[in-house]
Amino acid sequence: MNRLFGAKSQAPKPSLNDAITGVEGRIDTIDVRLSKLNAELQTYQQRLARMRDGPGKNAIKQKALKVLQQRKQYESQKDQLVQQSWNMEQAGMMQDNLKNTMATVDAMKTTQKALRKQYGKINIDKIEKMQDEMADLMDMGNDIQESISRSYDVPEEVDEAELDAELEALGEEVDFGAEGLGESEMPGFLTEGAGPPQFIDEAPELDKAKEAAT
Repeated sequence: MNRLFGAKSQAPKPSLNDAITGVEGRIDTIDVRLSKLNAELQTYQQRLARMRDGPGKNAIKQKALKVLQQRKQYESQKDQLVQQSWNMEQAGMMQDNLKNTMATVDAMKTTQKALRKQYGKINIDKIEKMQDEMADLMDMGNDIQESISRSYDVPEEVDEAELDAELEALGEEVDFGAEGLGESEMPGFLTEGAGPPQFIDEAPELDKAKEAAT
């Protein structure tokens, strides 16, 4: 059977990128041929422009028409190959997008399993109990701070009306003391005619000088 139909090829099938590369190589080959045909047509045009009408000019014209027909065929083939390459590139991009999508989905599934496993270890009741205990500790700390910062001399509750009454009474006492202080209350050593203070043991030096003169 292998002799009749040949052995099955064991070579790997070409990938999409290999096919695109092959088509682009064919396009490059056609471009080279088109360049040669364009150069040949340009030569024919220059010769036709210098020649007079006649059999020789007609023969050159027929050659130019054949070259022009070949160029159109190559251009048509190139357009087909360019379209094929574009279609394969679009298919390749779709394939890449599909691979990326599948990779993303797989990553999301793996992450979901990991999250479920991690969240399964968390007891929400214990968390709420811990939050309640933290709140109680905060309240206890506030009570302690308030207790140790309490003043011992000033009463915690002070009647502002009583403070105003005491302040007004103090003002009246100060005014009354200022009015009762008259000239008679002035110290004796500040009044006119008052002698020297009695606590001086010796007379002034001036009296001693007068006694010496007499």
